[in-house]
Amino acid sequence: MPVLQLDGLTTNYRTLRGWVKAAEDVSFSVEKGEALGVVGESGCGKTTVALSILKLLPRGGRIRRGKILFEGTDLVPMTDKEMRHIRWKGISIVFQGAMNALNPVFKVGDQIIEAIKTHEPDLPGADARKRAESLFEMVGVESSRLDNYPHEFSGGMRQRALIAMALASNPKLLIADEPGTALDVIVQAQVLQLMRGLKEKLGLSMMLISHDLSIVAEVCEKVAIMYAGHVVEYGEIGEIFKEPLHPYTQGMLGAFPSIKGEKKKLVSIPGQPPDLLNPPPGCPFSPRCPFVMEICKTKFPEAKRMGSGEHYVSCYLY
Repeated sequence: MPVLQLDGLTTNYRTLRGWVKAAEDVSFSVEKGEALGVVGESGCGKTTVALSILKLLPRGGRIRRGKILFEGTDLVPMTDKEMRHIRWKGISIVFQGAMNALNPVFKVGDQIIEAIKTHEPDLPGADARKRAESLFEMVGVESSRLDNYPHEFSGGMRQRALIAMALASNPKLLIADEPGTALDVIVQAQVLQLMRGLKEKLGLSMMLISHDLSIVAEVCEKVAIMYAGHVVEYGEIGEIFKEPLHPYTQGMLGAFPSIKGEKKKLVSIPGQPPDLLNPPPGCPFSPRCPFVMEICKTKFPEAKRMGSGEHYVSCYLY
């Protein structure tokens, strides 16, 4: 049984101008000990999917249909009180933007201890402190830094502190939303190496959200490519890098420089992403697609399995 399985998840936002179709019929799964990357450009619905899983959608957000199965139990009908037992202990999240995710007026250690005590109120304070110290050591930060304030941490250290906080209650699934945001490439590589090591050491299942395929390739075994709220391609990361099938995936990889092999001119994807208040009928990529056909403009294609593995693509070319 997968740790997480999404089946037709559809999440919209109510605005003064109408419903924003942020995530449409999203389906994928994450097995135990597996890392799944969710990749796409800004505004494609990646974070909406993560917030839907934890039922932390902002005001106006609503799950319209679909299932979110965590260890076989559907989270969609759960109340907020019931979800509190799932958040942090079952599923935890490292939010985007390490610079702003910690409260600036409290010591970092106090914030981690608070997260521990919230879910284990009977745990003595000294034991919660010891766990916070061991978490800091696990993520490569000296335990003495627990008594520092967030402004005394570098960006990379804040990101490590947030990962430590997310692991405070031994979750089964860790969601990381753009963990490399605002970090330079060296620190970004260190954070990814840390996450890969924690996944292997703790047997964590992970869902890594990013706009960068190269970041996902460092950590994940599978990837879901999202465009305008839809998953357009899904499968093993190596297979999708080797043989991308959807024109959008091909365009993403064509715009990505490689340090190996033949030097090729980078190719950009023409046009702009659609307005999700009023997306085009059919495949949302059709206005930008070089292979567009008439049927693409009327009906979104069903996901088709390619080959014998778990490689699915939603495109009328296949």
